[in-house]
Amino acid sequence: MRRLGRWALSRRGLLLGSATMGLLPGVVDPRSLGAAAQSTGGGVVPGAREIPARPLPVPDTVSQALKPAVAAPLPAGWDRVPSDAAGWRALAEASGAHAGPALEAVRTRLGVTLERTVLGGVPVFVSTPTDMPEARRGRVLMHLHGGGYVLYPGEVGAGEGMMMAGYGRYTVVSVDYRMAPDHPFPAALDDAIAVWTALLATNRPERMAIFGTSAGGGLTLATLLRARQQGLPLPAAIAPGSPWADLTRTGDTLFANALVDNVLGSMDGWVGAAALLYAGGRDLRDPLISPINGDFSGFPPAILTSGTRDLLLSDTVRTHRKLRQAGVEAALQVFEAQSHAQFLKPFTPETEEAFAEIARFLERHLAG
Repeated sequence: MRRLGRWALSRRGLLLGSATMGLLPGVVDPRSLGAAAQSTGGGVVPGAREIPARPLPVPDTVSQALKPAVAAPLPAGWDRVPSDAAGWRALAEASGAHAGPALEAVRTRLGVTLERTVLGGVPVFVSTPTDMPEARRGRVLMHLHGGGYVLYPGEVGAGEGMMMAGYGRYTVVSVDYRMAPDHPFPAALDDAIAVWTALLATNRPERMAIFGTSAGGGLTLATLLRARQQGLPLPAAIAPGSPWADLTRTGDTLFANALVDNVLGSMDGWVGAAALLYAGGRDLRDPLISPINGDFSGFPPAILTSGTRDLLLSDTVRTHRKLRQAGVEAALQVFEAQSHAQFLKPFTPETEEAFAEIARFLERHLAG
């Protein structure tokens, strides 16, 4: 439990929250899952190169504030997978434990108020900067949290939304969407659409954006695909961070950054199993599950964020290229030496820079 507390101020702690996984009941070795959990680094793969083990130094090209996160070992329990629904529920509960001081630090230091309410029948958390710039009044961002569609229920899931409100000075509505194992696909997407529809009733779409990181980034893209199917207006811009856009274990960095990423580890851990849990028996290639397979034409301008050690860097790069191929304006920012979602570690220069870039991008595209 102490390790989880150590990570509480980073979005690694908020996004991963798995440091106590080895202590939870109902967990199994992922190797027992058979073909669904084939190693991303092992086995004989035609054309593959064997990379010798070597030290991975912490570069001097990151801030002193970020270096401890870059230097951290793999989280305890990243490779342990709950064996049943009770185990997944325990994991979700643990992911939010001990986050209170971190959330309070974000609210206090960044000047944010938080209100819980309901929109479209879905619980949400509204983060508001205490010193809202006049130019940002009336602009609303909808936030979809990460956590593999299984972690960070309740207030802990609004951590990224609080940071956007604090760093970007926007009003942010964080969706506390339903999650697996009790509510697999399409529950999260249904909730996102319900909140988006409710927001449209009182706000102009050209003054709104949607953002989120990891599963939240993938859900951002899926929400646009579903909204277009239903004839709903799309937002003026989106900001998917390290989007989990492809749940089929496709992409170079799933292999190149396996065990280099000190947040997710590799797809052989809980996150790979979470993909199957979320899909609930449906084809992982479904564009509403893996939106990289969808049609991005007509999407609003997008800014994407990742890091050079991110397991999902390829998902981010592939999403960026597909947006550009569809004629969509898309910016890509990649941060030095960062593993998955480490650009969300609060109170570091890199995080301030990441949110400043996103805020400026949104400022250019949201109507006044």
